[in-house]
Amino acid sequence: QVQLVESGGGLVQPGGSLRLSCAASGLTFSRYAMNWHRQPPGKGRELVAALTRAGDSSIYADSVKGRFTISRDNADNMVYLQMNNLKPEDSAVYFCQAVNVQDNYWGQGTQVTVSS
Repeated sequence: QVQLVESGGGLVQPGGSLRLSCAASGLTFSRYAMNWHRQPPGKGRELVAALTRAGDSSIYADSVKGRFTISRDNADNMVYLQMNNLKPEDSAVYFCQAVNVQDNYWGQGTQVTVSS
């Protein structure tokens, strides 16, 4: 059974930082590209960052470029999202996704709230 479990969300002040983690199990982790998405209240889900299977290439939404960094550890089946200089508009539920040409798995999400 495939599981993706996000953690690390919480309440942070504007300008602060958080590091989200996603622990994967039940799949051959290195065979999946890993993505982070977010869904703000009342809005649709959007791609925040994506990382290749080897972790050698990444893309970011324009709104987070220069502030967020996606990384992975294939030995520990983990993917991370380092979020710096957080803004109120970054408030959302953040989801990790494992994807390849055959499969697509999602975690349950972790809430990030940026507020003073």
